[in-house]
Amino acid sequence: MKQILTRLALTLPVVWLVVSLVFLLIHLVPGDPILQMLGDGATPTDISSLRHQYFLDLPLYQQYFRYWNGVLHGDLGSSIRLHDTVARLISVRYPYTLALTMTALIFGLLLALPAGILAAVRRGRWLDQALSVVSLFGLSVPGLALGPVLIWIFSIALGWLPVSGANTGGGAWIDWRYLVLPSVAMGASLAAILTRMVRTAMLEELGHDYIRTARAKGLSETAVVCCHALPNALIPIVTVVGLQFGALLAGAIVTETIFSWPGLGRLTVSAISNRDYALVQGCLLSIGLTYVLVSLLTDVVYRWVNPRMR
Repeated sequence: MKQILTRLALTLPVVWLVVSLVFLLIHLVPGDPILQMLGDGATPTDISSLRHQYFLDLPLYQQYFRYWNGVLHGDLGSSIRLHDTVARLISVRYPYTLALTMTALIFGLLLALPAGILAAVRRGRWLDQALSVVSLFGLSVPGLALGPVLIWIFSIALGWLPVSGANTGGGAWIDWRYLVLPSVAMGASLAAILTRMVRTAMLEELGHDYIRTARAKGLSETAVVCCHALPNALIPIVTVVGLQFGALLAGAIVTETIFSWPGLGRLTVSAISNRDYALVQGCLLSIGLTYVLVSLLTDVVYRWVNPRMR
C-alpha cells in the first residue's frame, strides 16, 4: 500500500505538468474563442461582456490560478461553445471512450495471448512464420487506414455492421454492433504488438532450467506452458499493456472521429477547433487521471502476478 501511495504521489505532478502545458499552449494558439462564437458582426460591447462572463479579460496568470482553484473544488468550468458545465459534458462522453478503449484492449489480449503462446511453442514452424507475417501487417497498418477499410467491407459491401454512431435511438446506451468496427480498428495494432511481446517473453521463459525440471517431472506440455512459463512471462506483458492503454486513449481521438463515436476524443477535437479552453483542459485532465489510475492498477497487477514483488 505504501508503494502504491508513493507511486501516486510521483504521478500527480505529471498530470499537473501536462494540464499546465496545455493551458499555456492553447492560450498561445492564434484565435479568439469569443470572436469565433459571436462572428465578425459582434459589437465591442458584446465581446467585452462575454469576455468578462468567462473571465477571459483577466491576466493569464490569474486565469491559471483561478482554473486550478476550481479544479481543487470540483469545478472544471463551463464550455464557451456548448453552454454547459465541463464536468457534465465529460461525464456524458467518458463512458463511451472507456467502453471503446476497454473493448479494444480485450480484443487485443484475446488475439495476442494465444497467438504469442502458439508462436513460441511452434518456434520456427509454419504457424510461427504465419503469425509473424500477420503481426507485421497489423503493425504496418494504422487505425487511420484500417478504419475506412473495415467500414467499406463490413458496412457498405456486406452490410453486416453499422457505419458510425453508438446506437440507433440516440439514447445513452451502447449497441454492441456499433462497437465492433472501432474496437477492431483500435485493437489490431495492439494485438500485433502484444503477440510479438508474448512470443519473446515465452521463448525466454521456456529456455530456463525450471521448465526442463517441470518436463522431467512428467508434467504435460500444457501444464508446463500455462502453469509455469506463462505466469513468469506476464511481467513484461503487463508493462506493455499498461503503456499501450495510454496509446489507446490517444488513438481513440482518431478512431472516434472516423466512426463518429460520441466519446471524449471526439469532444476534445471539437473543443480544440472551437478554442474552447475550459473543455480542452477538462478533457485532457480526465485522460491524464485515467492514465495515472491505469499505472497504479498496473503496479497492483505486478504484485498479483509475481508474489516476489509483494
